[in-house]
Amino acid sequence: MSDDTIFINRELSWLDFNRRVLALGKDKNVPLAERVKFLAIYGSNLDEFFMVRVGSLQERANLEQEKGKKEKRENKTNMTAAEQLAAIMPKTAQLQEDCDKYYAKALEALAENGYRKVDLDHLTKEDEHVWKKYFQTELFPILSPQIVDNRHPFPFLRNKEIYLGVLLKEKHPAGQSLGIIPISSQMERIHFIKKDGETLFALTEELVLHFAASIFGKETILEKCLFRVTRNADIDVKEGMMDHDIDYREIMTELLKRRRKLAAVRLQITPAPAPEVERLLCNRLLLTHKRVFEQKSPLDLSFFYKLTGRIEAEGRPELFYPAARPMLPPPDYDLAAEVQKHDVLLSYPYQSIRPFIAMLKKAAHDPDVISIKMTLYRMARESQIVQALTEAAENGKEVVALVELRARFDEQNNIDWSKQLESAGCTVIYGFEDYKVHSKLTLITKKGKDGYSYITQIGTGNYNEKTSELYTDHSFITADQGIGEEASNVFQNLAVQQLTETSDKMLVAPLRFKSVLLEEMDHVISAARMGRPASMILKNNSISDRDIILKLQEASCAGVRIDMIVRGICCVRAGVPGKTENLHIRSLVGRYLEHGRIYSFFDGVHTRIYIASGDFLTRNTECRVEVGVRVEDPVLVQKLTDILQLQLRDNVNAREMRPDGSYQKVKPAEGEELVNGQMGMYDLLKDDWTQPEPWKPTTLAPEPEAPAPGPAAAPVGTEAAPAAEEQPKPEKAAAPAENIAAPQNEPGKAPVPAEEPAPESPDHFDQLEQMVNNKPRPAQPAPKAEAPAPRPVKPVAETHAPKNPLKRILDFFKFRK
Repeated sequence: MSDDTIFINRELSWLDFNRRVLALGKDKNVPLAERVKFLAIYGSNLDEFFMVRVGSLQERANLEQEKGKKEKRENKTNMTAAEQLAAIMPKTAQLQEDCDKYYAKALEALAENGYRKVDLDHLTKEDEHVWKKYFQTELFPILSPQIVDNRHPFPFLRNKEIYLGVLLKEKHPAGQSLGIIPISSQMERIHFIKKDGETLFALTEELVLHFAASIFGKETILEKCLFRVTRNADIDVKEGMMDHDIDYREIMTELLKRRRKLAAVRLQITPAPAPEVERLLCNRLLLTHKRVFEQKSPLDLSFFYKLTGRIEAEGRPELFYPAARPMLPPPDYDLAAEVQKHDVLLSYPYQSIRPFIAMLKKAAHDPDVISIKMTLYRMARESQIVQALTEAAENGKEVVALVELRARFDEQNNIDWSKQLESAGCTVIYGFEDYKVHSKLTLITKKGKDGYSYITQIGTGNYNEKTSELYTDHSFITADQGIGEEASNVFQNLAVQQLTETSDKMLVAPLRFKSVLLEEMDHVISAARMGRPASMILKNNSISDRDIILKLQEASCAGVRIDMIVRGICCVRAGVPGKTENLHIRSLVGRYLEHGRIYSFFDGVHTRIYIASGDFLTRNTECRVEVGVRVEDPVLVQKLTDILQLQLRDNVNAREMRPDGSYQKVKPAEGEELVNGQMGMYDLLKDDWTQPEPWKPTTLAPEPEAPAPGPAAAPVGTEAAPAAEEQPKPEKAAAPAENIAAPQNEPGKAPVPAEEPAPESPDHFDQLEQMVNNKPRPAQPAPKAEAPAPRPVKPVAETHAPKNPLKRILDFFKFRK
């Protein structure tokens, strides 16, 4: 990678993300039981990466080689599929070496805490007898050995299943055969024994490996090892559609069966060496040596989940994160009633998903509700949300559920739910042939004496009760008529397989998502070129879209301060001289999976802020139906801004990108308080379920903020003479338990300048752009990274001109009418 390029390869960036996950497996600030869980997460992440990304690249490389097609190059780093594969393998090998080290350290720490893995190579005679008896009585009867030779065909090796491989000596000279024993996933993987106050544990596959001579005979074994095959899982739905003239759901069912037999893309072996077994397996699986990963740790680390379950059951809370449960609303909280007063933003897992489910169930029985429509991408195995939809259908409501059957690795679950929804009387649709529907959109429609009204929910995460306690997400609920009408239009288009071309407050990919965000960036760039302290804060899971990356480069060169919080794939480099000097990127990997998407644009006067279901990946911006919304309620704008600022101050979970594309853990300076951006959310959202009705003045004055150097910043949603309906919500105090302060002006950061009088139009964008287009720019160098344009800590929301008391009273009655 050259020093001046701003691009990073997508696949290599993903491996860097998984390295950050793996690093938590050795972080002594993370409780021991949680560390071993991160090792398991790292392993499952890598499995999926090989099944999907490597599988897809391998197919493309094979086609280009076999058919002599022109090699297709990736549009950022200009690498072919074969070149990307060549770069992936050594990086994965290095990751595996690190994993082996961290695994060994984890075993030492577990042993110190009374959980010791049995060393089968160094057993006492007594222990050898105990484990051999266990093997003979519990495992040997259910094993199914196979011999591969001239008379017996090579068996099909299942994806991700562990096998024992044994090179056997035949009776005739120089004769050899291969013995294989599947260690079925149906077997109990881990076995526990209590001894001398310790919990001893052993893995099934290692017991089978140790006692292999009991199966094949000691004199016949030349080599033995355990191995595991990873297969391509990137199924081609279009191919299925061409091959079948049957129901789409049946096509997906057939394709899932086909997935199990796709080509091998990786071979894991432990322990080394077993060179002849490896050679035989590579020949049969059509794999090169570069696809073989010899490792010292187990081939599948998911057994750690079972182990930590045992540790938890034995009452060792000190080895886990402190208990944290989603905050519940007051007993009489009614989300449907609350949203009639003001927009609501729920943040998971800090706040419970139960109010949303209760709202759905209430709608299912509300005589005024005529329809409920939802897009369903990933659902829990036991889904209360689906149950609410079936109740609504059984009560005569029109229920439309768009179920995306192509949600990777959730296909079968979605197929099953779609059948249940249909049997309950719901209308089930499957979306587009060419576009996955990844949006998180719910529309409840009521009919009253004044016509139709709506409650619309737009989220960043799936309708899944389980993941709502593990992933950080945001759920926006509103009774805004305009948003409801736009959502209704989206559902109508989905039903007839049309893309949504027009929207005002909503983002709807692929036609009204990236274009809107690029327009917002252009407005901020125009403001920066006029000398305003313009800035952007962009939080999402991943970024690879070339158009957006180039726009970020343009913004940086214009002097826009850009802060990005990107958990995973990041194909843009920060801090490249003359190109991305004002771009700052950090990744948060911690207790919860960061999953929310928040896009905040500040033009020096006003903030426009969005939440969305889509990332800045090209697949999201161009190849999926995604939905987002502009949040306008000043209280919610402030809340989202505070969330972003809290995460920008995180010095516990954060890693910042260096100019070379690597990441460095953020460490607090001496004497600086620890700021955990995830756990600090509990305090930030404390007592957040209700807010004063917007038309009723509150007697509670906001708590004063700590004084900042320079002129005071105007709070979000206020002006010199704020109207009663624009009163900001009081700031919250810091949580003593977590040492997390509520977001405030940071030392050394430029304060927000005093706001100028608001124009008649609610925003300055058109005026700014027109002025910049007509005014010649003085020649000046792009701002340096070390002296960026000041970044406001608390951007200011769009507001309206101040109103006198009489005008406010008249407007109130107009609003109520």
